Amino acid sequence: MSTKRAKPRPAPRRLLPGEREKLIVKEAIRFFSEVGFAGQTRELSRRLGITQPLLYRYFPSKRALLERVYREVFLGRWDPAWRALLEDRSQPLRARLIEFYRRYTEVVFRPEWIRLYMYAGLAGTGFNRRYIDMLEKQLLRRICAELRVELGLPDARRAPISPFEMELVWDLHGGIFYYCVRKFVYRSRVHENLPALIEHAVDSLLLGAPTVLDRLLGRTRTTKAKGGKTRDIP
Repeated sequence: MSTKRAKPRPAPRRLLPGEREKLIVKEAIRFFSEVGFAGQTRELSRRLGITQPLLYRYFPSKRALLERVYREVFLGRWDPAWRALLEDRSQPLRARLIEFYRRYTEVVFRPEWIRLYMYAGLAGTGFNRRYIDMLEKQLLRRICAELRVELGLPDARRAPISPFEMELVWDLHGGIFYYCVRKFVYRSRVHENLPALIEHAVDSLLLGAPTVLDRLLGRTRTTKAKGGKTRDIP
C-alpha cells in the first residue's frame, strides 16, 4: 500500500488592496444590474467571499459603493471624442450622426449599462438626472446646433435652442435607447440589424427636421410653382 502523501495545495494568493477594490466594483456592477439598487451589501459580500466589515473598509457606505459604480459605468465609458465627431463639419451631418450612434451604442448600450440605468431611475438615486444633464449639455444640444447649421437656420448662439428642438433630438436618441431597453430589460424580440436601424432613425430625423424647425423658428421656405411664381411652404 502506497504511503505517498498528496502534495499540499498552494495557499491562495492574497489580493493587493487595489486588486480587491477592482474585484469588489466589478462584482457590484454585476450584482446591482441583476437585483437592483435595493440589493443588500451583505449578499454582495457573500458573493465576493468576504465579510461585510471588509467590504466597508473599501467603501464606508452603500452610497459610496453606488457612487463608484456610477463613475465606473456611466462616467468611465464616456468618450470626449463623441463631441468632436459631432462638430466635425468636414463630414456630412448624416454621416456624423450615424457614426456617433454606432460608437455610442457599442460603449453604453450593454446589458449591465441599460439595467443599471433603469434601476437607478426606479430607486431615485439621482444618477439618471446627472447623466441626462451631461448628455444634453455635451451631445444633444450639439446635435441641435448642427441641425441648424445643416438647414441654414439661425445660429444657436444668436437664437437659444428651444425645448421643442431638444425634444426633436430626444426622439432620435430615445428611440435608439428604447430598442436596447426592449432587448436587455424586456428581453423581447428585436430586429438584430442595429446599424441599419440607426441609419433609418437618423434619416427620419433629417427628413422631418426641416419642416418642424422652420415652424418652430418662424421661417418659411419658398418654392417655384407653375408659371415661375413662388409660394411659401408653411
